[in-house]
Amino acid sequence: MQKVILDVDTGIDDAMAILLAAESGQLDILGITTVNGNVPLEYVVTNTKKVLQLQGNKHIKVYRGANQPLIKPARHEFAVHGNDGLGGALADMETNQPEGEAFAPDFIIEQAKRYPGEITLILVGPQTNLALALRKEPQLAQWIKQVVIMGGLVSESGKGNTLPTSEFNIFADAEAARIVFHSGLPIKLISLDVTMKTYLTKDLIEKLHGTKYYDFIMQSTSVYRKDSLQNYGNDDACALHDPLTVGVVLDPTFVKTAKYFVDVETKSELSYGQTICDFRNNWKKEPNVEICLDVDAERFVAFFIDTLQKA
Repeated sequence: MQKVILDVDTGIDDAMAILLAAESGQLDILGITTVNGNVPLEYVVTNTKKVLQLQGNKHIKVYRGANQPLIKPARHEFAVHGNDGLGGALADMETNQPEGEAFAPDFIIEQAKRYPGEITLILVGPQTNLALALRKEPQLAQWIKQVVIMGGLVSESGKGNTLPTSEFNIFADAEAARIVFHSGLPIKLISLDVTMKTYLTKDLIEKLHGTKYYDFIMQSTSVYRKDSLQNYGNDDACALHDPLTVGVVLDPTFVKTAKYFVDVETKSELSYGQTICDFRNNWKKEPNVEICLDVDAERFVAFFIDTLQKA
């Protein structure tokens, strides 16, 4: 099985990504690291523990990471994920899920050193933890097998979900993302260009009726689907941003990719957090990011539903 570390800012789609990873049976999850993002860090930690408890996994530890971006003030997405980050779906759950003692960036370094060339980092939140780890241990880039990141927008500029040019995970800490993109790590970017084609509809959720996840997904995505309807005109459906990122680790053929040089804007008020892809090689720089050009959305969504149905 692939060794992975999930780095999350657990809101609703992070929760579904954790469930997909855990239920796939294909991943050796060494730990789950948490970062400030969709909601404040304390909420992220609690939500992550609750999701693992719902799944019934008692051995995966949760590690606390950065509680704020490197430089800018924190921004959260309560309108998308609800006041607690999970749309109130697990509000009454008490959790005793194990928590690791190490600071998340230190845990990443420790595991990468222990398993050089074997670990895939799956980042579905801001990249603050990985940026801190890279600053502390410059050799980290040589020890990691690959980094798969949910973030950014490359070919569909103007269709961002934070600024017209920017996606939330990059916008939340663009300075951290820029450190990661320039680190020499092998990066695959699962951007809004493809994630916005993978929609979970209410009808599809109904296929989970009778499973242990039906109530949670139906209730948690209620606020998420409402936000999607208001902002993107989607009828009772929400995009599977973070689950697709896990899906690509499980089956890379879900997406079509190509390598280009990608940089991150950190100065402009108009486009802070933009991931700028040099499609025509105007900068004459070596490609540093594998971007997604297309997605087999229908097959992925079917895979997501099927995996949770079999739980």
